[in-house]
Amino acid sequence: MAILFQNVTAVLMDPARTMLRNAYVAVDGGKIASVGTVKPAGTFDRVIDGKGGILLPGLVNAHTHVPMTAMRGYGDGHDLHDWLNNFIFPVEAKWDDRAIRACADLGLMEMIASGTTCICDMYMHTLTVAQAVDHAGVSGNLGIGAVFFGEHFSEAACTDCKLQDDLFRAWHGHDGGRILVDSSLHAEYTSPEGLAQWIGDYARTHNIGVNVHVSETQKEHEECKARHGGLTPIQYFAKCGMFDVRATAAHCVWTEPEDWTIMAEKGVTAVHNPASNLKLGSGVAPIVDMLKAGVNVALGTDGVSSNNTTDMFEDMKLAALLQNGVRRDPLALTAWDALSFATVNGARALGRSDTGSIEAGKWADLVLLKADALSLTPCHDAVNNIAYAAHGGDVELNMCRGKVIYEHGEFLTIDAERTRREVADYALPLLFGK
Repeated sequence: MAILFQNVTAVLMDPARTMLRNAYVAVDGGKIASVGTVKPAGTFDRVIDGKGGILLPGLVNAHTHVPMTAMRGYGDGHDLHDWLNNFIFPVEAKWDDRAIRACADLGLMEMIASGTTCICDMYMHTLTVAQAVDHAGVSGNLGIGAVFFGEHFSEAACTDCKLQDDLFRAWHGHDGGRILVDSSLHAEYTSPEGLAQWIGDYARTHNIGVNVHVSETQKEHEECKARHGGLTPIQYFAKCGMFDVRATAAHCVWTEPEDWTIMAEKGVTAVHNPASNLKLGSGVAPIVDMLKAGVNVALGTDGVSSNNTTDMFEDMKLAALLQNGVRRDPLALTAWDALSFATVNGARALGRSDTGSIEAGKWADLVLLKADALSLTPCHDAVNNIAYAAHGGDVELNMCRGKVIYEHGEFLTIDAERTRREVADYALPLLFGK
């Protein structure tokens, strides 16, 4: 289907940081066919008049736990480890596939409505999560977040090793690569060394990436050093071979200069989760220092249970303002930096060079912001408005791979009413007994 966007300010996210006013962006066969200020020749099945609104690349949420919408606001007011062990883990033990699907659909609806077109998700019941992502029409790098609490690790004794392989064989490369599978470890403190080595080996063998939580809290970071002869989680995972492939390390709040050197050399992306890290009292990641060290930085919301939304615009604003405030420097992190985290840097983190910017030949992952949104009026600078003023409710249209999946408040790939009923009538009673 050939579609033309016209009368938009297109934020291309190319190296030149181009903003095209009164732009035309043509889409054909799921990909961007042309970008410019002159209307392209030919006929189009649909012409979308942006009415002066902002067209930007679809947002890449590089660290999520999609089904955790069920726990929105549950266990608030506790640090990470208390929150996990006394609130989250006991509820997660009650999941079944039906509840996972309902809550995954709810989470995907929230993401789609706020401009996300691609996610990196780590969770459980992942075959069901993959079905939800596929049906929703977004792209995703999916992983299981492997754990092992047994006394002696072996592949045969670890259920998550089989689940990792099942997920890979069922879904990796699905729909022309719209769904990819990463080899995924939950964290150092939930996994023995044998499992970390297995995760790295699996990724190398199957030529896929690795996804892991890293140094989210000071306690986690220091206890890892005590367990492993002074090695930080980054250093420990590098020793285990987990960073010999493309890798994303979520949080990185307590990482050290030696860690940043390893990350830059190995190509490990730090996925910044500012809202979640603030809510759980974990701290503020040294993002500016990582950037100076050459580390790729992407952006994620984390799970709804620790954020409490998946609105990437909120995390973009926090990402920029936090660094500026902590460092007392208004240029420590710019609006362009924050938007880069949420688009091109996120795409790079997930091994998706075919998205993240508005360029001919790339997938048509595009988000149109409302021209008449009060929060975006006036528009002296489109990128500043995106990073500092926009919010998810300003999204008029979400397109993934040339397919419109959300428009004018309507979900075109997910049955919104059925999802709400399933969450209210089945998932919440199952998990919380109400």
